[in-house]
Amino acid sequence: MMERVTLIMDLFERPQTHLTLETVSRRTHLPRSTTHRILDQLVRLDWLQHTVAGYRLGPRALGLGGREIGHSALRAAAAPHLLDLAVRTKMVVHLAVLDGPDVYYLDKVGGRAAVDIPSRVGGRAVAHCTGLGKAMLAWLSPEEIDSRYEQAIERRTPQSIGRLDHLHGELRTVRRRNGLAIDRGECFPDLGCVGLALRGPEGPVGAISVVGDGSSPLELVAPLVVKAVRAVSEELFGPPQPYCRDVPDAVG
Repeated sequence: MMERVTLIMDLFERPQTHLTLETVSRRTHLPRSTTHRILDQLVRLDWLQHTVAGYRLGPRALGLGGREIGHSALRAAAAPHLLDLAVRTKMVVHLAVLDGPDVYYLDKVGGRAAVDIPSRVGGRAVAHCTGLGKAMLAWLSPEEIDSRYEQAIERRTPQSIGRLDHLHGELRTVRRRNGLAIDRGECFPDLGCVGLALRGPEGPVGAISVVGDGSSPLELVAPLVVKAVRAVSEELFGPPQPYCRDVPDAVG
């Protein structure tokens, strides 16, 4: 039994891996009924999760270092594209993930210009005050947004969003822009950024943004951000999926 479980678990090379029952059965050469029974047991024990996209690593497996493995894979896939984006725009480029109410920075590229941007690898910022954060929040359900912001919404600057209904409105705007989120002075008064989420089969797994001073031509560099995000997404998840998907709007 342990040998069969090991055969199955070895197929999940990284947290983003999704496999169907048929794929697991074919790759392990196990009978379909046996494979289904073992997968069901692994799901019940939280070693795996069963989603609409297939089976993936569950909370128990991710608790054994899986999250860091996932972050490493994301950084590795994104690294050359972040550098290219920084060179082309001559601006600072961030890679981040959502972590509770914050964004958590995985990488920062920008040479000397990076010194003037008050962010750091391993640091955090309030998600709804950043282009990165809004780009990822836009692909969560309205109910999840409500749950994340049950308490008062923190404002970092006078330009920050401070009301839940205003946040829902901003996220609708992001979705109408095919996922592009813009921040002008919402996190830091004199800075602006444009961000776009990296989306996997179940939602946002990270985001890339370009940051500059408040007068930076963010709309002009947006196509380069889109190109970088699509390239990283294809490396992580295969051929790109459409960037527009319907997310029900919050009432009010």
